[in-house]
Amino acid sequence: MTGKSAVQSQGACVCGAVRFEIDVPAVWAWHDHGEASRRAQGCAYATYVGTWKSRFRWLQGEDELSRYEDEANRTTRSFCRRCGTPVAYEKARSPRFINIPRSLFPERTGREPRYHMNLAERADWTYWGEPLGPLKGYPGVMRERPRKTRLDPVRD
Repeated sequence: MTGKSAVQSQGACVCGAVRFEIDVPAVWAWHDHGEASRRAQGCAYATYVGTWKSRFRWLQGEDELSRYEDEANRTTRSFCRRCGTPVAYEKARSPRFINIPRSLFPERTGREPRYHMNLAERADWTYWGEPLGPLKGYPGVMRERPRKTRLDPVRD
């Protein structure tokens, strides 16, 4: 594919030093429950959108990136060296693709996550759809109403 599509979605790191865009729609989107992605993103699971590198462009701050290469998993993760925001995730087995944390795009990317990967590695403390109720005295805060026995769709 050559050139840009008619529609792009732009994203940026927290401090704004690194900016990029993808042609819309993104090629895929997913939630990754794997340990490496959880640790890299600092959350229960990481949500990514992915695209061909030919549909991805750095707009600003490519020189502000630091890279971590995980030789065991053959992956590379790029971060903004100013604010530490994870910006890109690349796999050696897919050299023409790039994956970007979904939360870095304030607009739609044309592909919403419908897949969950690495569920066997999911943290046991991950919220999994338990009923929620308001926490008294704290407007806007919800708390889990745990079931007597927690159902685990992956492990049960």
